[in-house]
Amino acid sequence: MAAKKEDSKKRKHALPAAAKSAPKKLKSSTGGKLLNKPHNKLSGDKKQKPKPHDPVDTKRQRRIQAKELAEARKKKRKKHYTLEQELASLWEKMRTRNIAKEERSRLVSDALKKMKGKIPEIASSHVSSRVLQTCVKHCTQDERIAVFVEIRPHFITLASNTYAVHLVTKMLDNASKKQQAEFISSLHGHVAALLRHMVGSLVVEHAYQLGNAAQKQTLLMELYSPELQLFKDLISVKEAKLVDVISNLRLQKGSVIRHMTSVLQPILEKGILDHSIIHKAIVEYFTIADRSSAADIIQQLSSPDLVRMIHTKDGSKIGIFCIKHGSAKERKKIIKGMKDKVGKIVRDKCGTLVLVSILSIVDDTKLLSKVIIRELEGILKELLSDQNGRRPLLQLLHPNSSRHFSPDELAALGSSVPSLVTKIPSDVNVALGEETEASGLGEAGEEDSCHTGADATQSSHLNGGKKDPLTRRRELLVNSGLAEKLIDACCEMAEELLRSNFGKEVIYEVAMGGADSILRPTLDGKLETLHGVIASLAAHNKMEGSDEQHLFEHFHSSRTIRKLILDSPSFACTLYEKALKGKCSIWAHGHSAKVISALLETSSSVVHKLVKKEVQPLVDDGILKLAK
Repeated sequence: MAAKKEDSKKRKHALPAAAKSAPKKLKSSTGGKLLNKPHNKLSGDKKQKPKPHDPVDTKRQRRIQAKELAEARKKKRKKHYTLEQELASLWEKMRTRNIAKEERSRLVSDALKKMKGKIPEIASSHVSSRVLQTCVKHCTQDERIAVFVEIRPHFITLASNTYAVHLVTKMLDNASKKQQAEFISSLHGHVAALLRHMVGSLVVEHAYQLGNAAQKQTLLMELYSPELQLFKDLISVKEAKLVDVISNLRLQKGSVIRHMTSVLQPILEKGILDHSIIHKAIVEYFTIADRSSAADIIQQLSSPDLVRMIHTKDGSKIGIFCIKHGSAKERKKIIKGMKDKVGKIVRDKCGTLVLVSILSIVDDTKLLSKVIIRELEGILKELLSDQNGRRPLLQLLHPNSSRHFSPDELAALGSSVPSLVTKIPSDVNVALGEETEASGLGEAGEEDSCHTGADATQSSHLNGGKKDPLTRRRELLVNSGLAEKLIDACCEMAEELLRSNFGKEVIYEVAMGGADSILRPTLDGKLETLHGVIASLAAHNKMEGSDEQHLFEHFHSSRTIRKLILDSPSFACTLYEKALKGKCSIWAHGHSAKVISALLETSSSVVHKLVKKEVQPLVDDGILKLAK
């Protein structure tokens, strides 16, 4: 009971305090509702307290404070932060397109004055590096020399920096021959180390591309031997081939192989495969490497990454080596790596030779049809008149023809790794994965009508695959459906191809049915249609005063038609019946005279009998002259 009384007393004493602290309730003037009004004990003022700060303003202030703090930290961390901000401001003005030349020169000079003495330190900044590149591009020659002198002692350090490397390459682009020579000289002893660096390798490659033959050789020879890397005087030799260098300097071949292996392996493992100096070094390495060393490099390179190498002359040679000497599994990896890239490769001067090699060596025609032939079909019309794109098609139609490939290209297609050419014992075959056969390209090309037997002998190479070359060509060209689409494209683009410097060779080979008559008899009907299309175009009347020359008068088309008349009796008969019968006297002058004379110069008696009555009188009257 006593406890209950004490609790009731506490509640009574607590009520007045609670009542005092509670705000007074007032009636509103509108609806009689009660409003809470805070009571200010200190002032007794009946006005409401001011509202707290707007949350938006508070957030803005916090952002400003955070920005100021970040700026302060950057100033503390970066030695030249304030200078970089000033340079960035100048750069925004000097890089605009509509700025006056004098104004830009003034801004460039101001920027270089601010950077003087600090260029090696600030060149590593992503902001300052861009400013320096713009300054080097637009500054005067004296200012450019001053920048070169300032960064010369720091070339190697800057060449390995992600941002400064762009300044170094820009300086090389705008450097004089003397400055280029100084820079290449400063690379001595560091070439191998820089090539192993993802960024540094870009500088070495850039210097290699800009250098003359002697400077290129200087950079290359550091990769050959430690003696050449240490002693600069030994690099004065003028021999271009590694075999000659070893012979003249009396270097140990085994030591050179070991050194080059130690240099090239880390580069290949890091995937630095794009540079031409590396491609050249690998090609030279193959000339001296023993069987196992060469096979190891071939195996390492036979991957989808090979596509990154075949854009250079030496890179395409490496690609051909990998196709010739690689196993079936390795060839498959290379071909699959070309998927969706065939269009780009076939248009490249060097890359297209690798495709030619693949089509001439690889026996898996199903894989080739799926990956390469299908992509070629999709861009067939574009390739017919393309200087490089037409070459795989010409190789299938007429392999290794000296009319379509230069002697250097035929030599590249026929080249191989010396240590991997001969057959090896079966126990070594197991280690290498496959017997390595004598390398080469398909069957020997037939002798062209306008070339000697020596040319045909030069273009003949040993076959690199096991399948019969003619069978492989037929499967890739005829069975795949490529030949039919090729003839249809030639019919559609006949006039354009006949007038084209590069397309005329394609339409000639197609109209002839290919070497070994590979398109016959399967596509005889299609070929007769093509002959008819060409004859119909030639049957158009001669237009006096027209800007466009007739097919018989055009330089390229007249010679192509003449060659078809000489080599294809069926075409000659079709052309005479549709386009020339009764009109030979009209075309017996100018370029067209060569077309008419070809009707009598052909070895076909059927054609002679058909045209003799009309053409022979032109010869007898001296209007037409026959070739002796």
